Amino acid sequence: MAKKFSDLVAHRSLESQARVEELIKKLRAEMPLHQLRQAQALSQNTLAKALHVNQVSIAKMERRTDLYISTLRSQIRAMGGELEIIATFSEGQFKIENFSH
Repeated sequence: MAKKFSDLVAHRSLESQARVEELIKKLRAEMPLHQLRQAQALSQNTLAKALHVNQVSIAKMERRTDLYISTLRSQIRAMGGELEIIATFSEGQFKIENFSH
């Protein structure tokens, strides 16, 4: 007899649960722009309408490896988020404020 997934999850060890949570955090922290849009349940067309551009522009933005910060900020805001620029050094992380407006 097949078991319910929820039953399997409920019976995982604490170590297993911790490993899964860490993997989820890592995957969310390293999400490409197109996956971030999909995670927000937005189509390219919906995002394009919010940004007053065409769908092809969104597809091109998602493939680019170099974007203006203002373009990326607009796209993130249209998805309901806010863009923060963080510099990471051995002594810690620092939020860069010049790009926050």
